[in-house]
Amino acid sequence: MTDPSVADTRRLNSKPQDLTDAYGPPSNYLEIDVSDPQTVGVGRNRYTNYEVRMRTNLPIFKLKESCVRRRYSDFEWLKIELERDSKIVVPSLPGKALKRQLPFRGDGGLFDESFVEERRSGLEQFINRIAGHPLAQNERCLHMFLQEESIDRHYIPGKV
Repeated sequence: MTDPSVADTRRLNSKPQDLTDAYGPPSNYLEIDVSDPQTVGVGRNRYTNYEVRMRTNLPIFKLKESCVRRRYSDFEWLKIELERDSKIVVPSLPGKALKRQLPFRGDGGLFDESFVEERRSGLEQFINRIAGHPLAQNERCLHMFLQEESIDRHYIPGKV
């Protein structure tokens, strides 16, 4: 007879893995890449945008593949929306780099290649951490960010 107050530590019976299980497509996946930074505009209207490419088989997403261009301020918008409307702890974005905006710098400032790459990597980590959270996957703002060409900043927040 076993005591119900003691946790059962026996292993679960699982079937042995075969080659199709090991090398086949994963049962559920969500891949998001932030790549191809492009700097557009001139002077004070100059900014860098990034390609955000998503591939998934999760049923909650209406599109299984999407590719949109987003700038840093779009990532800021997503962060603010999630902090306001969801119950998840939202990770921080890579910094604003205010010192890089000062005039008369010897490098490219915000548009320096190494800074753009560092920011791209930080944005990719940010979006993957958020999109991997099951509660965030229900938020309309995340779906709009990942799958719609333009962001409707006057949308009605809510669940998908």
